[in-house]
Amino acid sequence: MNLLILRLIISRLALALVSLLVVSMLVFTITTLLPGDAAQAQLGQEATPESLAALRQQMGLDVPGLLRYWQWLQGLLIAQPGLSVVTGMPVADMIGNRLPSSLLLASITAAISAPIALALGIASAMWRGSWFDRAASSSAVALVSVPEFLVATLAVLVFAVQLRWLPALSYASSIDSPSQLLRALAMPVLTLCCVTIAQMMRMTRAAVVDQLRAPYIEMVLLKGASPIRMVLIHALPNAIGPIANAVALSMSYLLGGVIVVETIFNYPGIASLMVDGVSQRDMPLVQTCAMLFCAVYLALVTLADLCSIVANPRLRHR
Repeated sequence: MNLLILRLIISRLALALVSLLVVSMLVFTITTLLPGDAAQAQLGQEATPESLAALRQQMGLDVPGLLRYWQWLQGLLIAQPGLSVVTGMPVADMIGNRLPSSLLLASITAAISAPIALALGIASAMWRGSWFDRAASSSAVALVSVPEFLVATLAVLVFAVQLRWLPALSYASSIDSPSQLLRALAMPVLTLCCVTIAQMMRMTRAAVVDQLRAPYIEMVLLKGASPIRMVLIHALPNAIGPIANAVALSMSYLLGGVIVVETIFNYPGIASLMVDGVSQRDMPLVQTCAMLFCAVYLALVTLADLCSIVANPRLRHR
């Protein structure tokens, strides 16, 4: 690794940290400006000003915003973002109880969608202009155009209501076997995979096609290389950077899609916990969940950026 690549990696990591700090300011400011608070949500609209003031003081909501932000940021750095103003439980414990479920859903979705999308994207690029390419591209555009809540609703109507193959709610009953786990996760994973595969496939195809149009591919063809060797040995290594970006952006889509999916299927993950926090005006919980989503997104984008830098042959051989 030369000094140029090292400097670029350090600069990208520093930029990610600065971006995360700016995001923390925005998250805290936006959640603070939301109408209502936890005290109002608990006592209702008929509460007297005196009782509201007393409960806000008890919850620490009367502390100046700048001081609350500094205390919250310090807590984030040591993985102790404070207590829930609704339940009084540590926010870290509440998120820790839901985190394995969200990681399980995201990991299964990624394990299924990434190989399928990469294979479809590379195959479409190899046979671009063929019936397979037109069918795959048209299907991908159609799936991208359909919002995930509509896919989830249709899945419930077809597989749960009409066919009765799968449960309408995930983890609605106790799970005692792998088959029950698969049944509980089938529809959330299917919903997330639909749009994720479509997005990743389109971006992978574009990256490989861009390399196949490069001048060096003509020399490879003149040497008599087969189409498979031309794509896998020559074009694909040079497309690793764009493909890494495609995978990272598609995986980051899970952060937004999982909120809708967990809510519709009553899946006990972090996204549904965040939705509950918003409805109860539990700002420490909402702020921490939002920061967790933003941190994962920035980590994925930064990782893809680093892969692009390391995989760039012009930078490696300087």
